[in-house]
Amino acid sequence: MSAVKTRLFAAVVAAGLVAASVATVNAADAYHPATVVAGDEWLNALKGTHRQLFDSPDPNGGMPLVHLMNYYDTYNKAFNVPDTDINGILTFYGGTTLYGLNDAMWTKYRLGEFLKTNDPKTGVPAVANPWRVAPTALGMTIPTASVESMQKRGATFIVCNNALTIFAGLVAQSRGLSSDAIYADFKANILPNVTLVPGMVVAIDQAQNRGISYHRQ
Repeated sequence: MSAVKTRLFAAVVAAGLVAASVATVNAADAYHPATVVAGDEWLNALKGTHRQLFDSPDPNGGMPLVHLMNYYDTYNKAFNVPDTDINGILTFYGGTTLYGLNDAMWTKYRLGEFLKTNDPKTGVPAVANPWRVAPTALGMTIPTASVESMQKRGATFIVCNNALTIFAGLVAQSRGLSSDAIYADFKANILPNVTLVPGMVVAIDQAQNRGISYHRQ
């Protein structure tokens, strides 16, 4: 197992151990473009008849985005269901945590290098979030599966605060910087309209309690 993958798995395991030390998440923390919630308020807007959470702790070559897109497309084409009656939710935690951040963070902290994620066009570490507008999957660039494209169709994206805290520490360690400063920077640069939830383990439980189906990626 590579050193990076080892760190990623360790981060996932550690998420349950550091919850007590995570900064409190509440509506007052509104200095960044993401929606911050401490409870399950993010679920209140999900009024569609067809609702599914895509549990995505691993980038898996962009396939979680493809599955999310296919969820909408299949209901559209095979069942004549409009996007307005579909709620797809995709998670950012574990190995996908940093895919919930904007391009500025990918450039500033060399996140492509940190994650061993290369830009498919240049073959060098990505300096922009590869999922934001033009993700690559199955050997193809698929802009229609991007975070921004799927948000326009009504998809919901949530990022785990526990994981964000852990990865801020891992990036800080690799760069010789302050973990608190990087966490604050990460939190201020979450992709627009992505919701920061206290812990993904609880968010998934909350979704299940609301009758939302589950799709493991």
